Parts: sequence; C-alpha cells; structure tokens
Amino acid sequence: MFVRKKRNKSGSVSVQIVDKSGGCYKVVQTLGSSSDVDEVQRLFLHGQHLVHRAPSGQQLLFPVKADSELVVENFVAGLSNAQIRVVGPELVFGALFDRIGFNAIPEELFRHITIARLVYPTSKLKTADYLFRYRGLSMSASGIYRFMDKISDSYKEIVSAIAYRHTKFRLGNISVVFYDMTTLYFESEDEDDLRKIGFSKDGKFQNPQIMLGLLVGEEGLPIGYDIFEGNTFEGHTLLPTLKKIEARYGFEKPIVVADAGLLSGNNVESLARQGYRFIIGGRIKNESEQIKTEILNHVGKLKDGEGFELEKPDGSRLVVIYSCKRARKDAANRDKGVKKLMEQIRSGRLTKQSINNRGYNKFLSIEGKATVALDVEKVKADERWDGLKGYITNTQLTADAVAKNYVQLWQIERAFRISKTDLMVRPIYHQLRRRIESHICIAFAAYAIYKELERLLKQHGVPMSSKRAAELTETMYELEYAPEYGERKKQLLRMDAEQQQLYNIIRQ
Repeated sequence: MFVRKKRNKSGSVSVQIVDKSGGCYKVVQTLGSSSDVDEVQRLFLHGQHLVHRAPSGQQLLFPVKADSELVVENFVAGLSNAQIRVVGPELVFGALFDRIGFNAIPEELFRHITIARLVYPTSKLKTADYLFRYRGLSMSASGIYRFMDKISDSYKEIVSAIAYRHTKFRLGNISVVFYDMTTLYFESEDEDDLRKIGFSKDGKFQNPQIMLGLLVGEEGLPIGYDIFEGNTFEGHTLLPTLKKIEARYGFEKPIVVADAGLLSGNNVESLARQGYRFIIGGRIKNESEQIKTEILNHVGKLKDGEGFELEKPDGSRLVVIYSCKRARKDAANRDKGVKKLMEQIRSGRLTKQSINNRGYNKFLSIEGKATVALDVEKVKADERWDGLKGYITNTQLTADAVAKNYVQLWQIERAFRISKTDLMVRPIYHQLRRRIESHICIAFAAYAIYKELERLLKQHGVPMSSKRAAELTETMYELEYAPEYGERKKQLLRMDAEQQQLYNIIRQ
C-alpha cells in the first residue's frame, strides 16, 4: 500500500491510500481533500503513518489509530462525574463577591450561601443539596441554620457596611436616595412579636408577614434596609430607617424620593423639620379646591413634557407635569374600568353598598328608586385630569429635575421585583427572628452582587440580564485530573461564546 495525491477537476487535491494487489490498483481510503498546500501535506504524512503501521496486506477499512488518539481515548474513558464540577457560579459571582468586599467575612460558608442565593435560590434544605452537588461541601440543613444564627449576631452590620461603601464608591456622592416598603409573607399561620398579619402587598392576607424598608441610591444600588413588624403602618418606617443609616455611616442628609402613599402630611412635616429635602408623589385630586382650580386652568395649554409650579401653604412646591403617554394610559384604564362597571350594572350585581370612592366605583350614583347607574358627568370630569402628574418638593430643583428624580423610583420597585422573583426572598420559612434577619441579610448581599453584575454588563454594552448570566454559570465546568507523574491538575473546560463573553467581563 502507498499514499498518493490526486488532483481533482475542481483544483483541489485528494489524498488517498491505495492498495496494489494482483496488478490492480484499489483505493482503500480517501483521507481528505484540500486546496491548501499545507493541509494536503498534513494529510499525506498522516497517510504514510497509517500505511507504515498497517500489517502487510491489511486493508484500512478501519484505520489504525495514532498513539496520541489512543492516549486521549484512554484518558476520557477513565474520567468520572466526580472529576467534573460546575465552577461558573464561583468564577462569576465569587469574583464579584470579592470585588465588592464581602470576603471580609471570615466564614467561607457565608460566601457559598450568598452565591447559592444568586444561582439556586431555594430553601436551606435544598441549599445543602446544592452545596454538596456543586461545591463538594457536605453540610446539613441544620448546620446552615446554626450558621445563620451566627450571621445575625456577628455579620449583619458588617455586610450592610460593605454594601454601603461599595455603593458610595460607585456613585461618588450619595445626594439622592429612594425609599419604599414591601411585605414578605411566611408559609405559616402563627404570629409572634415580628410576624404579624397586616395589609399584604402580595395579596397574602391570611399569612403573617414582615415589612421590609429598602433604601437605594441612583441606578438602584443598595444603601441600607430595615425590617419591621408585619402590621406596622408603612408611613412610620421612613424616618427611623433614614436616621439609623445616617447615624451609622454619617453621610449628609440627602434628597429623599418616595411614593405619595408612603407619607402622610405629618410625616412630610417631620421630614422637613429634621432638615431633609424631599420629592414625593402628589395626589393632585386631593388638593384644596383653590389649588385644583388653578391646576385645571392649565388643562389644554400644556404640550407634552411641559409643566408648572404652585406654592403650597406649608412653603413646599407642587410641580405638575403633563405627559401625552400618561394621558393615553389614564384614558385606557378609565375606559376599561367603566366597561367593567357597565357589565356589572347590566347584570344587577351592584347595590347601594357599591357606591364608594374605591377605584372606578366613584363614577357610580343612585337614580330614581335606588337604581345604581353610571354618572356620565363624573366620567367627563375625570377626563380633565388625564396626563397630569404632581410632585411635592421642598428642594430648589427645577420642575424637570424634580420629575426626573421621581421617575427613578422604578429602580426600587425593580429592586423588590428582583428580590422576590430572581432571588426568591419570599415566602420565608424561618420562625426565629435571628434567622429571619439572617435570611434578609443574605438576600441583601446577593442583591448587591446582582446589581454589580448588571452594572458591568451595561458598561460593556452586553445585552444580557443578570438572570441570564446566572443561568450561564450553571454549565461552566472544570475538570480535575491526575497525570501519570506529578500533582493533580485542574482545567477549565472550553465555554461557548456567550459564556466566554461573560467570563471576560468579570476578569477585566
């Protein structure tokens, strides 16, 4: 047998192993074809190697494998599942954990539990399973619970301080803060001093809950948090949270941005008396008749994005902005509500008790012999307010700046959404207060890491969510093996393009 090069009509060259027996030439195997001179030469040398290894007269229907191929096959055949481990969560979230400064916590378990909350958010029992399967750590759920007692006692304040310092480093100066409150419910029916049944924002009115107050800076970066009894009035939480964080870190009084429903008139006065500047949503339909008349005098005169200001008796300003987008939304919502009311009127399901100021029931009235009907004049009166949004402030900011700062409240709403969905901070299964506090502390650290990853992805122009990044880390593997001679080695396996992009961002 010998190796030959055969030129094809296309101009490429085929490399073949040919057998000459009984005066006849027979192609045993075509090794490949190419127009590249180097590739043709490589195929030719490979063919010669095969021919020299073949026993005399043997046809290479199944080519003899090279020594290197046999070595690779033997190596792969000897691998076990225990030698291949998921390392993506540590490569990505572990690196950010260190970069933010959470590695100042001396307990390695805090690192693992926090990263698990980002990648595999679930119960502590299943977290123990995750630690064993993905980190090779044998840890019982009871061991994790005991460690959580330690977090509450020793590390809660440290974690909060690290997150605050990192946010201050990223923002440079914390001049505006955003505050909101949410509820976190428990899969239990038992109440205690902390877990109380109250107004649930999750619609779990039969479940005890706690209140979580969260303070973030621009871009939604975490500043601090506090927890309160589940039946606490949310308007009573802002000042205690602000004062506690201010006393802890000593930063100057910032501009506080909050939703209108969070602060009563007394709370606003308290903020002002203690030197805080604020921007809160204004309920313009609840203003005095004089102010409402002044507002409606501007209807029809404002273009999209334009606004005006009115002085309030307490010295604050009411800023009103008109938005075409908001006007369309207000009209669509009202039309939907009115349509639903009409269906209920026709069905006879509405009674005198249905007439109240809740939602679109304000459009109802009684006609004749206690017949519930739609008051068309009320509907027309409501249309005049379409597109108008009010803000109350005691700052010196322009009307445009006031509106732009208030709009950023969506960042804190998104923070709650991330915590409740991606990090699955609720429902809470713990009963002891210290473990509940530790659970929130872990989620707070995880949120800080989540936001840092989000910032890096945005900075590098990568259209990828932090949630998608977490999914990618679950299939980033490392191989541990032992050469015939020498110490055991580890090799990071090749990633796909999306994983490699994520990995490169974290390494920079």
